[in-house]
Amino acid sequence: PKPSSPRQTKQTKQTKQTKPKPKQTMVTIQPEKAAGWDLTSAISPYLDLHMMFPLLEYVDSLIISGQTSYETNDVAAARLSLLRPTHMVDYAMDIYRVLHGDDAQIPLEMEEQKKKVFERLEELRTGASALDSLCRTPQEKAKLISDGKWNVKSLTEKPSLGISKDVIETYRCLGKFNFDCGDYHTARDLLENYISLFASPPPDAGDDDEEETKGQNQNSSNFGNAAMYYLTTVTKDLCHVLWGKLACEILVENWENASKALIAVKTAIEALVTSGQLTALQALEQRTWLLHWSLFVFWNNKGGLESMVELFHSERYLQAITTNAPHLLRYLTAAVLLCKRRVTKNAGPGSSSGEARRLMKDLIKVMQHCNYSDPIVEFVDCLCVKFDFESAQTKLADCEQVLSTDFFLCKQTALFMEEARVFVFENYCRIHHKIDLGALGEKLAMDQDQAERWIVDLIRNALLDAKIDSEAKCVVMGADTQSVYEQVMDRTRDLSLRSGTLALNLSNVMNEARKEKEKKARAAMEE
Repeated sequence: PKPSSPRQTKQTKQTKQTKPKPKQTMVTIQPEKAAGWDLTSAISPYLDLHMMFPLLEYVDSLIISGQTSYETNDVAAARLSLLRPTHMVDYAMDIYRVLHGDDAQIPLEMEEQKKKVFERLEELRTGASALDSLCRTPQEKAKLISDGKWNVKSLTEKPSLGISKDVIETYRCLGKFNFDCGDYHTARDLLENYISLFASPPPDAGDDDEEETKGQNQNSSNFGNAAMYYLTTVTKDLCHVLWGKLACEILVENWENASKALIAVKTAIEALVTSGQLTALQALEQRTWLLHWSLFVFWNNKGGLESMVELFHSERYLQAITTNAPHLLRYLTAAVLLCKRRVTKNAGPGSSSGEARRLMKDLIKVMQHCNYSDPIVEFVDCLCVKFDFESAQTKLADCEQVLSTDFFLCKQTALFMEEARVFVFENYCRIHHKIDLGALGEKLAMDQDQAERWIVDLIRNALLDAKIDSEAKCVVMGADTQSVYEQVMDRTRDLSLRSGTLALNLSNVMNEARKEKEKKARAAMEE
């Protein structure tokens, strides 16, 4: 259809609807404190411009509910500034009216920009029409795929199709342009088709011919990397397209596909480093960006927190956190507390709490190397390092404010507070055999009856080894000793890796010594 103003407005409305809008738990908030703990300004340098709009819309909702001290006009001005480099002109006009009134005259430059956007969109569509029409013809596309001709080389060698390398490049530009216009669904589909031209996937599964299957296994090296949409090789340009695909999946809130796109970008970064296309400094920057984008995926996808803890604790990404983004420690700390008990459950009944202890030990090591602090981080520090339960209780009250006003954490406020109370209780129990229910209620901000019911629920759910003495009004803790098997596993967990590193270092030293000896021998012979 011919582009028109209503069409552009429709796309803009669609864009607004696809913005993630998390629900926040209502708690008593001190606006000045909330603004001081806000990480929007720290996170924004590592996000795509389009990802900032959901964050700013959430800030608007906090302003309306009186939970932050920011001003509506300041947020609108920031949104308008972010919109200028994009092609979402109608959206920018709406924000301009919010700032200057409904009757304000729209600047001439905005009207001119809108006209240029339509002209450029038509130009790109015309230039990519040959490939676009082929992608919209499922039968013909499927035939080319089955014949193994759905790739750049085969398509450009077939004159009847009218597809050249310039057409393919224009098609990529069309996807990027649609993204800048806020049409994320169309952009995602275009980029998906573009990526498939450079991929080499295996044939569809389900063939009963054993010989054919055997041949496929023997030639599996001809297939691309499954973690990167079966791309055979990756270049910087293709990596940019993968980033675009990830951005689209995040903005349309397709979290399952976004997880796959996240893995594809992560794999591509490491492939570029291995091939020497990225320097160590560039790779560090790319990993920092990926960590920030991953927040959208991990905090919305089922099972995402476990994956987040694993990624954030990996050596290369941990380096990015400690060097470029120590503020991400907030999200790592929250994720560890939220998934700690779940990890213990999944590890099986014989694992005790060893896995949970390992998670907390790793977290504390990260905290020692990060120059960052907020109530969530301080809460863990008070409990696990200082064993200061009074301060921990104060920090826990502040945690509720931080969680309720954080875009990524707000939906987890109730669950976090429950897990935090369990965590306080676990640590309190480590240093006490008998605990008075009244004193415990104070630590957990509950009365004695509530504390007793809460502990009963923990015991029923097999989350606590304890008994309640109703006459003495106290909790008697069971022995939480680590089995010999667990002790051996903990101490030898990295033994193989350390032995391999030691052997490698020893080999390097021996080689250096041998080379030095040979060098001295040659020098002596020459003399």
